[in-house]
Amino acid sequence: MAQRKRLREAELLLDISRKMSAIDSLDAVLNVLVEMTTAELGAERGTLFLNDPDTSELYSRVAMGNFQREIRILNTSGVAGYVFTTGEGVAIQDAYADPRFNRSVDEQTGFVTRNILCVPIKTAKGETIGVAQILNKKKGRFTHSDLVRFEAMVAQGSLALQSAQFIERLENIRKQELEFINIVSEMTSDIKLGSLLQKVMGEATRMLNAERSTLFLHDEKTNELWSEVGQGLESLQIRLPCHVGIAGAVFMSGKTINIPYAYADLRFNPAFDKKTGFFTRSILCVPVVNKLGKTIGVTQVLNKRGGPFSHEDEARLRAFTAQVSIALENAKLFADVQTMKNYNEAMLESMSNGLITLDESGKIATCNAACLRILKVAAGDILHKVAAEYFTGDNAWVMEKLQRMMDTGEQQTMVDAPLQAGEEKLSVNFTVQPLLNIDQKRIGSMIVIEDISSEKRLKSTMSRYMDPGIADRLVASGAELLGGQNVESTVMFSDIRGFTTLTEQLGAQGTVALLNEYFTLMVDCIQREEGMLDKFIGDAIMAAFGIPVSHEDDADRAVRAAIAMINTLNNWNRQRITEGKLPVNIGIGLNTDTVVSGNIGSNKRMDFTIIGDGVNLASRLESACKQYGAKILISEFTMRKLQGTYRKREIDLVVVKGKTQPVSVYEILAYHTPESFPGIGEVLGLFKDGLSAYRARKWDAAIKVFGECLAINPNDKPSQLYIERAQFLKQTPPPDDWTGVWVMESK
Repeated sequence: MAQRKRLREAELLLDISRKMSAIDSLDAVLNVLVEMTTAELGAERGTLFLNDPDTSELYSRVAMGNFQREIRILNTSGVAGYVFTTGEGVAIQDAYADPRFNRSVDEQTGFVTRNILCVPIKTAKGETIGVAQILNKKKGRFTHSDLVRFEAMVAQGSLALQSAQFIERLENIRKQELEFINIVSEMTSDIKLGSLLQKVMGEATRMLNAERSTLFLHDEKTNELWSEVGQGLESLQIRLPCHVGIAGAVFMSGKTINIPYAYADLRFNPAFDKKTGFFTRSILCVPVVNKLGKTIGVTQVLNKRGGPFSHEDEARLRAFTAQVSIALENAKLFADVQTMKNYNEAMLESMSNGLITLDESGKIATCNAACLRILKVAAGDILHKVAAEYFTGDNAWVMEKLQRMMDTGEQQTMVDAPLQAGEEKLSVNFTVQPLLNIDQKRIGSMIVIEDISSEKRLKSTMSRYMDPGIADRLVASGAELLGGQNVESTVMFSDIRGFTTLTEQLGAQGTVALLNEYFTLMVDCIQREEGMLDKFIGDAIMAAFGIPVSHEDDADRAVRAAIAMINTLNNWNRQRITEGKLPVNIGIGLNTDTVVSGNIGSNKRMDFTIIGDGVNLASRLESACKQYGAKILISEFTMRKLQGTYRKREIDLVVVKGKTQPVSVYEILAYHTPESFPGIGEVLGLFKDGLSAYRARKWDAAIKVFGECLAINPNDKPSQLYIERAQFLKQTPPPDDWTGVWVMESK
C-alpha cells in the first residue's frame, strides 16, 4: 500500500515535470501548477504569488475560482508574507483565528477563507522567489501529509517556473528595448520644441506607469528652469529659479533624486500641489545631460502607480533622457534659429529703409516692404529677377557699385544719389555690401536704400531760416508742421536806426557790404540760442524762438540773443570807428504770444513764416525803441515767461496803434556797462519811484525824482520823456479815469 502510494506520488511529480517542461509561457506554467496542486489536494482555490524585488511585494498572476485578477500585497504581510519571510510552509485550520491572516483580500473579493495551506517557492539554490497557497479543502482539513505533498509538487515545478520567469524577463527586456528604440527614434525625428516636450513627457509618464511627468529645460538667459506643458494639466508655462525645489537640486548637483514619500522630504515644496489640487506621493527626478556632459535640464516623474519608483525605473529614465537630450538640444537650437529668423524678418519689414538681398548668382532674393514702396513696384515685379536686368537705364549706376563691391570686397556707398522710381526721380543714400558666411566666404550681397527726397527738400527750405542743426532735428520730426500750427513763440524784430542816412553815404555797393556783414553777425547771435530766422525786411530782421523746436526757456533765449546782438554790435562799432566808418545802432522788440506758423505764399513762391497779433506787437515795440531811446524793449507777456534774472525796468503802460488794451513795456538794460550807464542801480530805484508818482498824478514829485535820475545819467532819455509828460499833464490835467496809459499814435 505504501509502495503504491509512493509510486503514485512519483508519477504525479513526473507528470508535473512533463507538463511544465513543454510550456515556455510563465502564465501557462503558473496556471498548470495551480490547477494540478489544487485538484490533487482537493482545494477550492489556489494562488501562486511571485516576489517583485523592485517593490518588495508579492503579486498573484493567476487566481482560481470565480475571479481572475491581480492581487498585490507586501512581502511581509499576511500568511503569504510570513511564509515568504521565514521560508517555512504552514497549514492553518482556522484562517480567521490566525493573527497572520489578512482579511482584506476576502473583503475585496467576497470569498470566505476557512483553512490555508501555504508553502515557499524556492530555487535550486534555496532562494525563495514566491509562495504557493491553496484555500479551503473540500473534505476535512489540510494535514501534515498534504503540506509535504504540496511542498514536493511546488518544488517539482519551481525549476520550470524559474526558467519561464527568466524567459519572460528576457522577453520583457527585449520588448522594452525595441519599444525604447522606437520611442527614441520618434522623438529624435521631431524638431519642434513644443511638440517634442509633449512627447517626451507623455512617454516618460507611460513608460514608468506614473500619473504625471514634467521636463524642465534650462534657460541660460534668465537662469531659470522652464516647461511649456505638464501632463494631466492644462497647457501652461512653469518657470522657477534653477536652484529651487527637487528639480533645482537635481539640476545643480547633476544627481538623480528618488523620493518614495514626497511630504516627508524637506526639499519638496507643497505649494504647487496646493495651487493645482494635485497630491504628490512619490518623485523620481533625473538630470538631462547632453553629449558634452553638460546638464541642460531635468525630467521629473510623479506618483508611480502601485508603489515607489525602483532602481530599474531610475536606470530606464536616465537612459531615456540621455537619448532624447540630443533631440532636445536640436529642437532648442531650431527654436532659437526660428525665433531669430522671425525677429530678423519682422525687423526688416519694419525698417523705413529699403533693403534688397541678392544671392550668389546675382538674383534678387528678398525685397522688404519699404523697398517695394520706394521703388514703386510689386513683389512679383522684382523678386527672383537678375539684378542686372532690373537696374538698367538711369539706374545702371547701381550695377557699377555692385560690381565694384564684388571686385574689392569692400562696402560701396553713395550719398544723395539719383534713383529713378517709376515716373519719379528720387534722392537716396545708397549702400551695397557683401554677405558673408561663417567662413567669411561671400554668399550674396545686400543693398540698402534710404529715400531722402522729402528730407532733402525740407532741409533745403528750413536751412534758410535756422541753424543747420535745428533743421536736421526738424527733418527728423517730419514735414507735417509745414502745413500750419498754432504755437507759442517769442517773436523778435530788430531794425537799424538812421539807415537812410547810411545808405546815402555808402552808396549801393557799400550798403550791400554793410548789410551782409551786419546780418551775418546778428544771425549768428540768434542761431546760437536756436532761434529761427524768419526773414530780412530791408535792414530789419524778423526771428522767432520756439519755432520749429520749442524749449521751456524760449523767452530767455530771445532775451539772451538780443543782449548778445547789442554786445556784438558794440564790439563791431568800435572796430568800425577805428576804421573811420560810421557806427550802426539798432532797436529790438520782443513779444511772446501764440502765433500761426507754416508755409505761406502762392503756388509759385512759399515761405515758412509766422503771423498773428503777437508778431505785430513785437514790431511795434521795436519801433517804440526810438521814442524811449532804448535798445531792447519787451512786452509784459515775455516778462512773465522769463526764468532768468536780468537788469530791467518797467518803462511804460501803452496802447499800441490798432489796439485798445494797454500793455506793460519793459526795457532790458543787461548789456550796459558803468561807462554806458553811470549809476544804473541808483537810477533804476529812483525811476521806479518817479513812475509811481507820475501814475498817482503827483506831477511835481515825479518831475523832481526824474530830475534826480538825469543828474546821475544825463543821457537817460526815458527820464527826460517823463519830465516832459508830467509838465504837460500838470498844465493839461487828464480825465478822472486816467490810469497812466500812453496811447502810441505811430507804428
